[in-house]
Amino acid sequence: MIEQTSVQISALRERWHLEREQRYARRNRIRQIDGLLDELELLNIAEETQLTPELSSRVHELAAEMEHPLGARAPDDLGIAEAMDALYDLQDGLMLTLEGAEDDEE
Repeated sequence: MIEQTSVQISALRERWHLEREQRYARRNRIRQIDGLLDELELLNIAEETQLTPELSSRVHELAAEMEHPLGARAPDDLGIAEAMDALYDLQDGLMLTLEGAEDDEE
């Protein structure tokens, strides 16, 4: 009986650890997206019409990693508005899964 309880506790502890790592990964990804959105917003405020090659590459790489359709396009073919829309879509998806995970804890 004690051994079985110990195994169950170990399994729960492992599951909680994995869930915490997943939440942290989502939060970090959301922070990364926030940073990109801030940079894009500054370009938008400055009335720029194109992304810098470095920023375009970062947005494209993230979109490709997260399997967003924008990731299938050429990095230098991205506009500011569409990059922002894609990042908001990605962020919304992450926030929904984060909120769902936090609701499960309660």
